[in-house]
Amino acid sequence: MSNLVRLSVEGGVGVITVDNPPVNALSPGVPDGILAGVGQFGEDDSVNAIVLIGGGRTFIAGADIKEFGKITSGQKRSGPGLTTVIERLENSPKPTVAAIHGTAFGGGLETAQGCHYRVALASAQVGQPEVKLGIIPGAHGTQRLPRLAGVEKAVEMCALGDPISAADAFDHGIVDRVIEGSGYEELLAGAVEFAAGIAAGGGPHPKASERDERLGTPEAAAAICDAARTKVRRIRRGQMAPLKAIDAVQCAVTLPFADGIKREAEIFQECLFSTQSKALIHAFFSERQVRKIPDVPKQTPTRPIRSAAVLGAGTMGGGIAMSYANAGIPVRIKEVTQQALDKGMATIRKNYERSVKRGRFTPEFAEQRLALITAQTGWEGFEGADIVVEAVFENMALKKEVFQQIDGVARSGAVLATNTSTLSVDEIASVTSRPQDVIGHHFFSPANVMRLLEIVRGRETAKDVVATSMALARTLRKVGVLVGNCHGFVGNRMFHPYRREAQFLAEEGAKPSRIDSIMYEFGAAMGPMAVGDLAGLDVGMRVRKEAPHLYPPGTRRPLAEDALCELGRYGQKTGAGWYRYGEDRSRNEDPEVDAVLQRIAAEEGIEQRDVDDNEIRDRLVYALVNEGARILEEGYALRSSDIDIIYLYGYGFPPQRGGPMFYADTVGLASVLERVKEFHAAHGHWWRPAPLLEELAGQGSTFGAWDRARL
Repeated sequence: MSNLVRLSVEGGVGVITVDNPPVNALSPGVPDGILAGVGQFGEDDSVNAIVLIGGGRTFIAGADIKEFGKITSGQKRSGPGLTTVIERLENSPKPTVAAIHGTAFGGGLETAQGCHYRVALASAQVGQPEVKLGIIPGAHGTQRLPRLAGVEKAVEMCALGDPISAADAFDHGIVDRVIEGSGYEELLAGAVEFAAGIAAGGGPHPKASERDERLGTPEAAAAICDAARTKVRRIRRGQMAPLKAIDAVQCAVTLPFADGIKREAEIFQECLFSTQSKALIHAFFSERQVRKIPDVPKQTPTRPIRSAAVLGAGTMGGGIAMSYANAGIPVRIKEVTQQALDKGMATIRKNYERSVKRGRFTPEFAEQRLALITAQTGWEGFEGADIVVEAVFENMALKKEVFQQIDGVARSGAVLATNTSTLSVDEIASVTSRPQDVIGHHFFSPANVMRLLEIVRGRETAKDVVATSMALARTLRKVGVLVGNCHGFVGNRMFHPYRREAQFLAEEGAKPSRIDSIMYEFGAAMGPMAVGDLAGLDVGMRVRKEAPHLYPPGTRRPLAEDALCELGRYGQKTGAGWYRYGEDRSRNEDPEVDAVLQRIAAEEGIEQRDVDDNEIRDRLVYALVNEGARILEEGYALRSSDIDIIYLYGYGFPPQRGGPMFYADTVGLASVLERVKEFHAAHGHWWRPAPLLEELAGQGSTFGAWDRARL
């Protein structure tokens, strides 16, 4: 018997408790223990039914994802496979009942589907999230789920991977009873009572693999699956696994169960060994790895954040205030004038109304959160805030002035955070009497939606302020990534060469719409020109004016966006930027932009030419990679995987490519370096290869291996 699984008997019902904290993953030893328990109780005449339950806070949350890496690396798997466990549960002569609390995801839900019955607490969630790792359910989930829930619900769950509530699962036949109560004890008691009642009623007990009453006809399934394919091609653009999941579910209707599970296994293997799956699994582990900071151990004390204050009610300040309110933290928001404050609060209200309209929030939740925001033009109450966040105009003189004021008002021990996206945290901190309390909290727009929080550590930032910021990111439901203090930090420092090359390409003859189209086809959420128009071209212009040192004398500098700004073309907010915009924000090419680009080329002696698609893609993506390599070598990012997370969650890099550094590893660093050298020869200064890229390419190594060697 595995020490990860406990057995007990309650009122003639055998209870198998999985005890593999924290989430009862199906690690080696767990399948063995479940099998042994089913066998032992099957032979025990005093036991009439079997309940499978998870100890602690959850049922079986899913497979141990590390096992997937072992499979793809060719390691031999030890112990019985999950399908063996599921078949044993389903073929037990005594009724089996899965008792679900917390979550039953992936292999956990597949295990539950192997039981004859399923009961759950109302607070439980179930789901098949495998597509988020680039794979499909591989333990018969695509074949049993449609037999329980119908094809439409199974397609939705397997192709999108989002969890559903116990009530939704009950409505669709996945769960047989919702148990009243809120804790493990109530669930266990309810499950034992349910199992005893089922046993007393006699058999036979339903096997999901043998049910077909909810499958419908092949024609109806085809229509459902075709509609789902159209949807996922739009919302999971470029991703293979969602389409493969739909194919597998459709097999449940068109093939007998035995043939369907064979086809599922083939598709699972195809997905698991794909680069996309490796990229998404890389992202999964990288998101957890960012929490580990070598000199700030887990036990570092944190400062309590029970109240917040934000300076600035513009787009960023308003979004930041909403982030705190959404997490249940009361927040004050200050503006200089009543007019600016009213405008900011009107935007916040509109954002909440939009969320209610989309079904993201209930009207009650939105009102409760809005009530947590106190709008003001004075400093009253700031002295009691646990954190003060500055979100004013991106100008160093202004930020210093504001921080001097904050220093005079904020209480001792309060965290002082700046939302600067490029400016030196150390210089901002220098005007305060407590630089140890100052840190950068770079939110991404819209701050109430985007998951990334770039946490910028200053030279004197205290370790407990770092630890507090990392913990706060999770409270705000964001992914916090710690970075060092250099111009642009990590995200924007890399984004500047990316957008610089986009301008250069346009000046050299590539149409802006084509540049955007190529990056969109690569999988990016938006192309660089569309991003510029959305953020405001004037933002980049101000950054260039604030930091002229970024363009040494004699080097080529991008001219196109400054020229567009001189014409009042700031992007969407002025109705024109790289594109001209209609009332519905529709994007249209504009001959005026072509004329600007031709004029710049003529004045600067730039030869306009037909730039091929591969050059456009490589110059944009490898500009990110080359700068990322410099950032790693200089120590402004702890890991290449941290850079990947920043780009996946903050910049819309395609998730199925794993982030820019992981993507470079999949291409091969020798190939990347060769291309960078080509661009260096053709375009000079900006393409000097990063020494770390040269070093790793010469060793035949990867950024991932560099991470592992250092940390």
